[in-house]
Amino acid sequence: MTTTADALRPQRGGDEVLLGFTRALRAAGVPVTQDRAQGFLAAAAELGMGDRRATYLAGRATLCAGPDDLERFDQVFTAFFDARDGLPRTRPAPPSTAPTPSTLPLEEGSGTGDDAVDEDVVRAMASETEVLRHRDVAALSAAEKHRLSGLFATLQPRPPLRRTARHRTWHRGRVDASRTLRASLRRMGEPADIEWRRRSVRPRRLVLLVDVSGSMSGYADALLRLAHRFTQAGGVVETFTVGTRVTHVTRALRLRDPERALVAAGETVPDWSGGTRLGETLRFFLDRWGQRGLARGAVVVVFSDGWERGDPTLLGEQMARLRRIAHRVVWVNPHRGKAGYEPVQQGVVAALPHCDHFVAGHSLATFAELVEVVSRA
Repeated sequence: MTTTADALRPQRGGDEVLLGFTRALRAAGVPVTQDRAQGFLAAAAELGMGDRRATYLAGRATLCAGPDDLERFDQVFTAFFDARDGLPRTRPAPPSTAPTPSTLPLEEGSGTGDDAVDEDVVRAMASETEVLRHRDVAALSAAEKHRLSGLFATLQPRPPLRRTARHRTWHRGRVDASRTLRASLRRMGEPADIEWRRRSVRPRRLVLLVDVSGSMSGYADALLRLAHRFTQAGGVVETFTVGTRVTHVTRALRLRDPERALVAAGETVPDWSGGTRLGETLRFFLDRWGQRGLARGAVVVVFSDGWERGDPTLLGEQMARLRRIAHRVVWVNPHRGKAGYEPVQQGVVAALPHCDHFVAGHSLATFAELVEVVSRA
């Protein structure tokens, strides 16, 4: 006579396999929550665990949070079930003394005590952070933006360097004839060790122009946080916001606390989410600050998507003027790293011939790449 326990035992064995698959997904970076895992088990039971296609569709529908997860799901599904030689079948499972995991621990201390499960939890958390680093900051929720703000501390900007006319002692380079001769005279003309020298270096000025117009409103907060990181890293950093006017926000960003710095900058900028007149604002910047020396020999970074409401010819003229006095000009476009993007905006078309670098700037990972570009400029 078949008891209720005997009827449930095959299903329980299948659940263990599917829970193992969800742990493999989490280890691969797919954010599988406890609710999604339970929904997956219910859907697989309804469609039939022995049907590979049904289990595949149930998993894609319940375990994937967005389009970025689909490719990883397909890879893990193929690797996991091919290695197991198929899906779980309805057959009696051998008795086991180990407790059956019924939930997926998401926080420290919520696991079953198994070392392997704890390792999966740690790896999944690290993978979720890595996924967040590559997400478009304009598409994040408020909670995700709060988490991302803490990750800005992982960026370690280094100021670009320039050589000076002065020399310093070094272990190789050019022979320092004066010091070598003086050392020989101190030894009464006896040969002395050869002294070497090289050119000294100093931080090169860095100028940041952040577009805060309406089309850039989703990125303005993250870009000002990045500017704050550059300011706190040392060197000479000057930051301006551009939109319908130019605003100098360097003093606000010198506050050590990033939240207080962003609040102070927000109170300073009068044209948040306004229009975009890059040509006129860039001309005003060059007339008042840049031509007088602020941009001369500096690395100038322009953060903008290139949507220009004014005359693009004027923008091209001012970019050419900026290129003649700056050491390097870097244009950061938040759409640059997205699939299918083409630089067809009138502002970008006018500015690109006068830029040394055209880079992406829509995620923390692209900000880290920008930090390296600036440090090598």
